[in-house]
Amino acid sequence: MLNIRSATPADVPQILAFIRDLAAYEREPDAVHATEADLHRDGFGPAPRFHCLIADRDNVPAGFVLYFHNYSTWRGHHGIHVEDLFVRPEHRGRGIGKALLTRVAAIAVEEGCHRLQWDVLEWNTPAIGFYEQMGATMMKEWRTMRINREGLAAFAAQGKQTGIEVPEIQ
Repeated sequence: MLNIRSATPADVPQILAFIRDLAAYEREPDAVHATEADLHRDGFGPAPRFHCLIADRDNVPAGFVLYFHNYSTWRGHHGIHVEDLFVRPEHRGRGIGKALLTRVAAIAVEEGCHRLQWDVLEWNTPAIGFYEQMGATMMKEWRTMRINREGLAAFAAQGKQTGIEVPEIQ
């Protein structure tokens, strides 16, 4: 029996285990720096920065989806971005991933969102096929740009170095 539920603070160790399993699947096993304390702070504090659903199959954690809200200036409306979706290999092929994404889609509809989006690695053809079967379309003309923590402070400081005055936000 499949049960999809909102994660609780007690699930944080399991969420972190899912994140590590996903990183290993995506060929980046050493890339996870998140800690249980990070997940507690950002997912279960007074102003949660993400939401998480857990899929239990026969009372065993089988997968999860972690998402947060975003905003489209072009649409003038909020949406949901799925950061992570993962189903353990032994539970795949049973509709768990689809059930998790369908539940997030229902939440988006309930909240009046205009968009549900996520990223997928270009080599992950099984996931791409899975998403396309559900009606998702790949946005081929858009590319994700990122400045990681290591370069963020240096980039932010460039304004001072170039003489550009960056005023403080009031």
